[in-house]
Amino acid sequence: MTTVPMTLKDIYQLAKSVMINNGCDQPNAEALADIIMRAERDGSHSHGLFRVAGYVKALRSGKVDGKAKPEIEKITPAIIKVHGNGCFAPIAQSLGLPTLVESTKKVGIGALSLTGIHHFAALWPETEYLADNGLVGIACTAYMPSVAPAGSKTALFGTNPISFAWPRREGTPIVYDMATASMAMGDVQIALRDGQILPEGTGLNAEGEPSIDPAEIIKGVLLPFGGYKGSAISLMVELLAAGLTGEQFSYEAKENDNGDGGPPRGGEIIIGISPDIIAGPKWNEHVKNFTDKMLAMEGVRLPGARRHQNRLNTGIREIDKNLLKTIHELNS
Repeated sequence: MTTVPMTLKDIYQLAKSVMINNGCDQPNAEALADIIMRAERDGSHSHGLFRVAGYVKALRSGKVDGKAKPEIEKITPAIIKVHGNGCFAPIAQSLGLPTLVESTKKVGIGALSLTGIHHFAALWPETEYLADNGLVGIACTAYMPSVAPAGSKTALFGTNPISFAWPRREGTPIVYDMATASMAMGDVQIALRDGQILPEGTGLNAEGEPSIDPAEIIKGVLLPFGGYKGSAISLMVELLAAGLTGEQFSYEAKENDNGDGGPPRGGEIIIGISPDIIAGPKWNEHVKNFTDKMLAMEGVRLPGARRHQNRLNTGIREIDKNLLKTIHELNS
């Protein structure tokens, strides 16, 4: 793979320019560019510039409104809803998350539902935002069917990621963001691009047979991680992200999508929890004793540590040359 060096500032500016040139206004373009740059900064390549083409497809088809203005509704002191009005998720999150923090710190627990959005990014920025504000964060969203429930060979679930973040006063938060599928579809697509094979158990081909070929799995289905256990968690995500928000389940998202290749309309649920209120003021010391014991074990690291380590490097990032060529063509 041939790469081109880019600064984080250049990545941000390129993403912003592409979005503006394809129908976004300034606030929407800046929200997208920020999330794309942060993904590249932290090494989450499948959610960075790799996603630009999909964003553009949704803008050009008219499925997503690049000038959408999300609206916030406070249903109760602890329940907040943001009506996305057809936007990409980042701008809706930027509106709702500060209110969720404020409510959770008063009440102890709060929930933010995002509806009428198109989610194409990682989930860790939402939960990490809560952890940076001293709160526990949980977030999940559904997508379009690409994962077969355990025991089946037919897709029903999305890759259905879930993210969790825990605050730490003495360091960076504990954060994970994982697909409940064996692998995120973006990572499968990157493996195809880079000529890699996948681990056994990743998915099935179009005939329902196990495969390690990303091209065949894309034509077939992914499997949930951990068999029935991962399948149950994926089911939970469908219920939280669609059943609880009132938005589309993965199969409904596919039925109602225009097939442009961009993210479908859907929902996201974000939950904030205050350890100060629920556990009391000594929660951090108690948890630190636990994490210290964990980190004393050879070979163990806390979830999110690698991403936070990558973040310390504010220098050049190497971007796939062919990917950049495609993005520059979309920018013209």
